[in-house]
Amino acid sequence: MRDTKISVFLADDNLIVREGVRALLSLEDDLEVVGVAAEYAELIEGAEREAPQVLVTDIRMPPTFQREGIEAAKQVRKRHPGTGVVILSQYDDPEYAVSLLSEGAAGYAYLLKDRVAEGDQLARAIREVATGGSMLDPKIVEALVRPITTDDDLAAADEELLRMIAEGKPIKAIAVARQTTAADVADSIERLFVVLAQGLSSGTVGCLERLKMLHQAIVDREEQGEKLSRLLPGGIAEKLRYEGRRIGETESLLVTVVMSDIRGYSTIAERSQPSLLARQLNEHRAEMNRAILAEGGTVMQFVGDAVMAVFGAPVPQTDHADRAVVAAATMHAAQDRVNQRWRAEGIEAFGLGIGLSTGEVAAALLGSEERLEYSLVGDTVNLSQRIQQWA
Repeated sequence: MRDTKISVFLADDNLIVREGVRALLSLEDDLEVVGVAAEYAELIEGAEREAPQVLVTDIRMPPTFQREGIEAAKQVRKRHPGTGVVILSQYDDPEYAVSLLSEGAAGYAYLLKDRVAEGDQLARAIREVATGGSMLDPKIVEALVRPITTDDDLAAADEELLRMIAEGKPIKAIAVARQTTAADVADSIERLFVVLAQGLSSGTVGCLERLKMLHQAIVDREEQGEKLSRLLPGGIAEKLRYEGRRIGETESLLVTVVMSDIRGYSTIAERSQPSLLARQLNEHRAEMNRAILAEGGTVMQFVGDAVMAVFGAPVPQTDHADRAVVAAATMHAAQDRVNQRWRAEGIEAFGLGIGLSTGEVAAALLGSEERLEYSLVGDTVNLSQRIQQWA
């Protein structure tokens, strides 16, 4: 019967590991898995619903793969103080064990995944924490008592090099900053990582912290890149991150600029409800965006009822003019389809005028550190605007 068994809730984002542990526990007559989860929110919700006696969880899982398992275990213990917790981890880093046991060891166990199949270690740990006991894998105990060196022998130049690597600076940019060659920088980076690896293997705290800093910087930079991608036209964020463009730095490009405008928009706006007009604008922009991106264009701006796009920037294209013409035709066709649906709903249609102009422009990041905008400067842009008015 269930009330004679220890109820266990199992959490691990790896399906194979999760089902393997479930199968292992099914061999024990006094243990019963009452629920499973693959990520943090599922773990919290499932543990609240099932109220298990013991929670068995991995450390890293979605959404960020940091220490969700430990944080979830602490949350469950706050709501249900008697819940036992068994952490299954592939990491023998004592930092995780210290984090887990920071509020006391009673009812906690920390085991390594690659050793749970040895004998009945996992089952014993579950029984132990269910009654308020604790258990640590012998390797964790060894790591906790291992002497730690604190030598910090990185030279100032190496510290600066590591900082620039963490910032994502390309080797050429680092070479310019250090007034040396790219080959010399590459050699310096290789030597630096050898030093860090040697320090890590000998237990040097400073080396471990520097590698953690580097990892966090990479994660942060990826998150910043995602934010930039939402704020800047397509391709610009990648150009910024990997080429390190400076504010005001320009490049000359041969492009085709596409400018579209809704005919009679001011009159339509006077007659329409603002909420309905906003919905129409959103549909219109979405269709224009799809048509432009389908041909490899870059949507530069949405300004009121106008859409500005470019073909041939930020990445040069030999067939930019042909792509722009196809995109413009697709934009008209897409708006015609939307207009048919709107007319059937009794909504006023949008007439569309599009102008195209091919020529040389100066492409640059203009503005300040607080507000940047990727801009095209030149008569080609102005001409596309004038042609659009005549279309």
